[in-house]
Amino acid sequence: MRRAALAVAGLLVFLNVPFASPAAAATQQVMMQGYAYSPAASTVRVGDTVTWMQHDEAPHDVVTTSAPVAFRSPQLSAGQSWSYTFRQPGTYQYYCSVHPDMRASVTVLPAPTTAPPTAPSKQASTAPRTTPPRTAGTGTPAAAAPATTPPPTTSPAAAAPATAPQPAVQQATAATPATLDPMLLVAGLVTGIAVLCLLLLSSRRA
Repeated sequence: MRRAALAVAGLLVFLNVPFASPAAAATQQVMMQGYAYSPAASTVRVGDTVTWMQHDEAPHDVVTTSAPVAFRSPQLSAGQSWSYTFRQPGTYQYYCSVHPDMRASVTVLPAPTTAPPTAPSKQASTAPRTTPPRTAGTGTPAAAAPATTPPPTTSPAAAAPATAPQPAVQQATAATPATLDPMLLVAGLVTGIAVLCLLLLSSRRA
């Protein structure tokens, strides 16, 4: 299973596909030192964590006096720390129950939201859409009236009777010579050779 996950991650990196991951939560620190909180006012977002670090010899704690969600830390000795993750926006005012003069506040802002990409608006067609008129008292469209066209105007030249079309002249096709039969050619050639042979024989006898 681990190899398959590594293979998928490598494929996504190869294809340059970004990983969809939420925004990383931040962590801020508040120091308890010199019988005071430093900084005395902090600003974080929902999901962020604040860690209080204790550096005084006397014990300190974190107790809310006015907050959307109340919380209270244990008493911290020197070198100890305590963390709290804010889940609800608002202003959190707190103090140290051991030393009431130690006061501070944390302002929690809502988590940033990413707006979804807006789809491109489709351009409306420029061609007007015609609706057939409706007849009074009924919901059915009225029949369109037949379009009337004016009679065509005739000019004197156009009124003259058209001349009768001339008959097309038939082109005489050239007579093609009749082709001779190959058998007649062979018979004539044989006859000529036979006559020539007879002539030669008769001339030798003479």
